[in-house]
Amino acid sequence: MKNKTGIIGGFAFGMTGFLLLFKVIILDHTPPSDELAPGIVVFASILSGLFFAVLGHLIQNHIGKRASTTESE
Repeated sequence: MKNKTGIIGGFAFGMTGFLLLFKVIILDHTPPSDELAPGIVVFASILSGLFFAVLGHLIQNHIGKRASTTESE
C-alpha cells in the first residue's frame, strides 16, 4: 500500500480539485434553468484525477529514487 500512496493521493486531489473549481467557477454563475450534462462533468473529473494520479506516481518515484540513493551513499 505504501507504493500506491502517490497514485491514490493524486487521484483524490485531482478529482476533488476539479469538482471544487467546477462548482466555484461554473455552477455559481449558471442559472438553475440551464441544463448541464452531468456525464461530461464526471468524465472530466475522472480525467483530471487520472492526470494527477500519474503526476503523483512520478513524484513518488522521483522522491523514492532520491531517498534510496542518499541511503546508499
